[in-house]
Amino acid sequence: MSDQTNGCTGRVWVLVLPEVNLLDLAGPVQVFDAAAHLGGGYRLEYVAETDDLRSAQGLRLAELAPLPTSRVGAGDLVLIPGPRLTRSDQLVAPGVVRLVRDAYDAGARVASVCSGAAVLGEAGLLDGRACTTHWSLTSAMRDRYPRARVREAALYVHDGRISTSAGISSGIDLALSLIEQEHGPELTAAVARELVLYLRRDGNAAQISPFLRHRDHIHPAVHRVQDHLAQHLDAAFTLRELADVAGLSPRGLTRAFTAATGITPFAYQRQLRLERARTLLSGTDLTVDAVALRCGFSDARQLRRVVADAFGSSPSLLRASPRPTA
Repeated sequence: MSDQTNGCTGRVWVLVLPEVNLLDLAGPVQVFDAAAHLGGGYRLEYVAETDDLRSAQGLRLAELAPLPTSRVGAGDLVLIPGPRLTRSDQLVAPGVVRLVRDAYDAGARVASVCSGAAVLGEAGLLDGRACTTHWSLTSAMRDRYPRARVREAALYVHDGRISTSAGISSGIDLALSLIEQEHGPELTAAVARELVLYLRRDGNAAQISPFLRHRDHIHPAVHRVQDHLAQHLDAAFTLRELADVAGLSPRGLTRAFTAATGITPFAYQRQLRLERARTLLSGTDLTVDAVALRCGFSDARQLRRVVADAFGSSPSLLRASPRPTA
């Protein structure tokens, strides 16, 4: 089955396993729920082998829907929060393994949190794939699934339509990354702000997203300008136009923006454009010219010049963090 899908349907099947860890479940679910309320179009369905089970922390979960068997299709997401695993040889019930394998074969994306990666391993979906799990389980993962390429120094990993995360709070980062792939950075930043997340980490935890890096202030006019720039990355603005958005004079905006963020409005815009370009170049089949236009650059040549200035090398360094600019 190809790793290509027909696009995101917005339907998220949350596969609830016995002894599920509550934060593995609640973290990403809260992210998708917030995205739904902000226009992301997500619909959450909670499914399990039984309609009543106990979480690892002792909370009972009831009125869960039965496993959807043949109802999962292309563009759906199957989310597998991590359970507290036992030492038994059979880590996952056969019906759950069959559901996940069939869902993937039907074109769905499958994402695991923490020990939920064991479900993917039992289904044979980690063979030859880069993946991760909680740091305490990586050795056991390698032993049980020797064909999986288990990464230790990663918060989450995307490999085609299979995504895995390190667990606990990193399930939130995984969910935000999936939303960014499907809806772009603007909605993702809005979700992170709604959930009062101080920062959003990438899969390698190598950077703080520029869409959140300078948002830890309380100046409403500066927030308005930041929102405006994030929502119109391909547009060119004058300082006067941005000042009108803020309700300040151009000089007043420059002073307030620099005091709140440490950089100028146009330096901030440049960071956002580079981050969006990095995301598009690494996660889509768009040409460099198409990415440049979507991110407010005149052409691929200008994008390459800006990248060289920001990273000090070639466009391949779009995967790194740009140097701060004033």
